[in-house]
Amino acid sequence: MTPRLRVFASCLAVVAAGLGSGCVSVRTEPIEVKPIHITVDVNVKVERALEDFFGDLDAQSKSLTAPKPETKP
Repeated sequence: MTPRLRVFASCLAVVAAGLGSGCVSVRTEPIEVKPIHITVDVNVKVERALEDFFGDLDAQSKSLTAPKPETKP
């Protein structure tokens, strides 16, 4: 390939790339951020069962007396 042909081919490649990139268009739309609503349901039945279970244990612990420490003479 002659130097003149290389220059012509390079110029032709640059012009083709320039023309090809001119046809590309990008359109962006604004992004909307909307609030998110979350509903949390509490299972009251399980909570009451746990309170009853631990309430029974608390009542038992109140009725028990702590052992007195041994004193050595």
